[in-house]
Amino acid sequence: MADILKEIIKVLPEGKISDAAFEGANIVLYTKDKDYFLDNKGTIKIAVKEFRKRIELRSDPFLCMEPEKAEKIIKKIIPEEAGAQEFIFDPPRSQIIIHADKPGLVIGKQGEILREIKEKTAWVPLIKRLPPIRSKLIESIRSVLYENAAERKKFLDKTGHRIYDGWIREKKHEWVRLSCLGASRQVGRTCFLLQTPESRVLIDCGIDPSQDNSEAYPFLDAPEFNISEIDAVIVTHSHLDHSGLIPYLFKFGYQGPVYCTLPTRDVMSLLQLDMIKIQRGEGKEPIYTSEDVRQVVLHTICPDFEEVTDITPDVRMTLYNSGHILGSAIVHLNIGNGLHNFAYTGDLKYGRTNVLEAANTQFPRLETLMMESTYGGKDNVMAEQEADDYMIKIIYETFNRGGKILMPVLGSGRAQEVMIIVERLMREKKIPDAPVYIDGMLWDITAIHTAYPEFLNRNIREQIFHKENNPFMSPIFKQVGSHKERKQIMLEEGPCLILATSGMLAGGPSVEYLKGLCEGSKHSLIFSCYQPPGSLGYRIREGINEMIIRENGKSHVLKIKMDVHKVEITNHSDRRQLMNYVKRSNPQPKKVIVVHGESSRCLDLASSIHKTFRIETIAPKNLEVIRIK
Repeated sequence: MADILKEIIKVLPEGKISDAAFEGANIVLYTKDKDYFLDNKGTIKIAVKEFRKRIELRSDPFLCMEPEKAEKIIKKIIPEEAGAQEFIFDPPRSQIIIHADKPGLVIGKQGEILREIKEKTAWVPLIKRLPPIRSKLIESIRSVLYENAAERKKFLDKTGHRIYDGWIREKKHEWVRLSCLGASRQVGRTCFLLQTPESRVLIDCGIDPSQDNSEAYPFLDAPEFNISEIDAVIVTHSHLDHSGLIPYLFKFGYQGPVYCTLPTRDVMSLLQLDMIKIQRGEGKEPIYTSEDVRQVVLHTICPDFEEVTDITPDVRMTLYNSGHILGSAIVHLNIGNGLHNFAYTGDLKYGRTNVLEAANTQFPRLETLMMESTYGGKDNVMAEQEADDYMIKIIYETFNRGGKILMPVLGSGRAQEVMIIVERLMREKKIPDAPVYIDGMLWDITAIHTAYPEFLNRNIREQIFHKENNPFMSPIFKQVGSHKERKQIMLEEGPCLILATSGMLAGGPSVEYLKGLCEGSKHSLIFSCYQPPGSLGYRIREGINEMIIRENGKSHVLKIKMDVHKVEITNHSDRRQLMNYVKRSNPQPKKVIVVHGESSRCLDLASSIHKTFRIETIAPKNLEVIRIK
């Protein structure tokens, strides 16, 4: 594979290729011959078939028309009803990204409009859907990527060379091992190091939001972890207990690729920036800066679900839907060209929800499955319809007495589920009309949901494609973005529902609302997500009726007089779904590693899987190293 670019050029017509480069595992060829760019007469297809790699032909930047002139021509070519509004040029890669309300109209019948754009300007058009709800975050991520296009092109080429240029470590044995650096017999600080004779791959690198000491972070001081040796980082999803420490890796010198889905890239960037803001607001020195977050964005590579991609010389990755939150992924790794097949579920929802499809269970091959067990205990069986009915009852009763409902939520996942449920109930007149306040960051995350409808379930996807039916754009939802607006909401008379982060009451606007509403007996507090032991949310849920707060250097006590409710419904699988997931995994794994749960739940689930399916199971502790091959 060392000279794959030269080998590919050899099988193509002589003198047609002016440059060749890697974009991660993909191969991009450039030509100065316009006729060959417009019609390569099937020669690229032949090369793809022979080398079994993704190969793309683009015009050499030398051929591309001046951006200003090209934009005028493209605007004339695209039908007005397509709603094309943004044109972003990426000169080093000869691409123009066109954002439109109706991408299909920009593509044209059988791609005729795309062909005309290529013919008249020599730019390669990429068509993206314009998000129905504007997101400053998505816009700033785009600007980071395209303003640093030359730097990103170099990074992608360097990543490709690491994949294709051969082994850099001496191969002595065939083995695969996994180090548990966090989230083993606990929830939080998820981090696993996969080692092969050639590769060092980090899967997730999160924090424990409920801790405020060294136990908040993974064991990156483990002897086998060396940041200079890491070849790739994979992020299963955006929640901070899986992604919160990724920028820290860049702060300390990591410069390699971060693999995740597009929605995960966007939402984790938002949550990481929010974490910096919260730490500053609490008078702490943030553990990393916004520049480190920017570096993460620049180094992301975002494959689609079910797209197979090489990430190191001996590891091939495929991401599958895990059903947990927008863009959350099961990571399937084919190691050593069939030596071993490993899958990690990340956080899992094996059941269709109001927003997402159920987790994938079908794999080409599978020997070892590592799965979560947040709700893996024998008593963790949730009646989801009953939980929704109970939530509806609380909303109905609280609204009728003129009270406000505070629901602390994680940034992505349950918040959007609640939005869909409440919008439907108000539309069907099953609960009284009232405003639903979506606090700052949640609004951006909801906008990201509308930007990636292909990651949502079929019903919501179709509604988003028709703006007038988009449930996230209902007038009942009101955006909140400042401390002043929060105060006004708490002072106003009349019922409302407030969705605010953090879901564990570990800082953020949810704590502000709690301070303002907790002493009002007509109000309600609904917990709907996991509350780790030690967190303020856990203590209130378990029955404490007062809390001490510090303001202006003074401490005072607030009584909790509002109704406190626990709605056990989450975007995690319960015990029954986790057992069903193992049962229906195809093929059945030979070994199951149980992680990401309280110790008793990990052990109980591992024991039940072993007894029921006669599969070897293990529930490792943090710092354990498991040989999986």
